[in-house]
Amino acid sequence: MDEPKIAQKTPFVQETEPGKYAWCQCGQSNNQPFCDGSHKGTGFSPVVTEVDETKKIAWCGCKHSGNKPFCDGSHSTL
Repeated sequence: MDEPKIAQKTPFVQETEPGKYAWCQCGQSNNQPFCDGSHKGTGFSPVVTEVDETKKIAWCGCKHSGNKPFCDGSHSTL
């Protein structure tokens, strides 16, 4: 698998509590935008990030962001 599967062409906007999150980079997770282990055997691995405070986050849904795991608007060019 060379390219990630596009989970959706818009970000997953969520109020996010403090903690560590494993963002799905392959696009195959059934728990989008987070990893559920579906990447096994694909060559992809999750991007782990830590959130320090409760805030609204736009998690990348297209899996093509240049600012992974966050949306940078790349979905508008797909």
